[in-house]
Amino acid sequence: MSGPDRLLLLWEEHVRAPFPPRFRGRDIDGEDMVVLDSDIAGCVSSALSGHLDERRHRILVRCLVAVEKVLPLIGDDERAFEYHERLREMAGLVVRLWDAKTE
Repeated sequence: MSGPDRLLLLWEEHVRAPFPPRFRGRDIDGEDMVVLDSDIAGCVSSALSGHLDERRHRILVRCLVAVEKVLPLIGDDERAFEYHERLREMAGLVVRLWDAKTE
């Protein structure tokens, strides 16, 4: 499956998935989990609509680092881990697609 196709599939899964309730209003290692979700989702949505700009790309790179930092700290909540792993994968795909396009 190509990068753009995989991104679309992950996005469709993401919009159907509820945000993990126990992560509302929670910070993990200095990262607000709701803001992290919102920032990644907004940048992915922009990328899918063809409107990812340099500012959003920088936000997404920062969020990718943040989500990779918090993933090991989520604990044994399998649904929350899957939710945030999907965010990480989407962010990584968009960053790689952007980088390939701008090289």
